Amino acid sequence: MRDSEVEELIRQVHTDNCRVYGARKIWRELSRQGHTVARYTVGRLMRELGIADAVSSKRVITTVPDQQAERAPDRVDRDFIAGAPNRCWDADFTHVAIWARVAYVAFVVDTFSRRIGGWSAAMSKETQLVLDALEMALAARPR
Repeated sequence: MRDSEVEELIRQVHTDNCRVYGARKIWRELSRQGHTVARYTVGRLMRELGIADAVSSKRVITTVPDQQAERAPDRVDRDFIAGAPNRCWDADFTHVAIWARVAYVAFVVDTFSRRIGGWSAAMSKETQLVLDALEMALAARPR
């Protein structure tokens, strides 16, 4: 097949699929339709045509550091091994992609047992998210 013929097929498949297909999916669709074209040829022609796949989402930034703020001291010297329960806890939070949004989850881990002592989930990344996880860990530890 000539490049001009393949370009037309690529345009058609791309438009038929709501302009979200990338080179690999277009190549597979062309193969299903009975057109023998190399995958790299599809990618090259897509670049020449200025056709690109849809990008699914932006990267979520969970922490924005304040350059003027004083950094907290490293009290464990990056040694996350504890000799007994409830001596050293590690806390962190991350994001989880859900249906059309992002949820944030905070958790506190006892480094001795590697057990999650407390957790919290919210739709916004505020201080209360981490504090709720810490409060749960404090309430759940044995006295």
